[in-house]
Amino acid sequence: MVEWEPVRVVRDDELVEADPTSGMFRRRALEVPGLWAGQVVTDPGAVSGWHHHDANTSVLYVVRGVLRLECEGVEGWVDAAAGCYVHVPAFTVHRESNPGREPSLAVIARAGTGIPTVNVADAPPPHR
Repeated sequence: MVEWEPVRVVRDDELVEADPTSGMFRRRALEVPGLWAGQVVTDPGAVSGWHHHDANTSVLYVVRGVLRLECEGVEGWVDAAAGCYVHVPAFTVHRESNPGREPSLAVIARAGTGIPTVNVADAPPPHR
């Protein structure tokens, strides 16, 4: 027999600070087995620390601003503006920054069973 759970609404003031990485501010909306959902705000000019999301695949939807991603061992970067989706494969060491003039806001969904965020000290910068 399947046990049903009610639909739940999580309001902005109910989000919980989560998974700290320097240069960005993450808040979790919910976490259930196999799924993590929340948001990240990155201030203008901020650059995050290098990190990955273990065995989790992440998808971000940029709500406002610009989110720049650099990946370890890859030359250059990608910019995602409001309305764009970004796919970050599991175990991909990366950092995020905001080259824009306003804080960026992205909604995050992670699927998998790994640690939500693993901060990596002294990751080499991508090739330029």
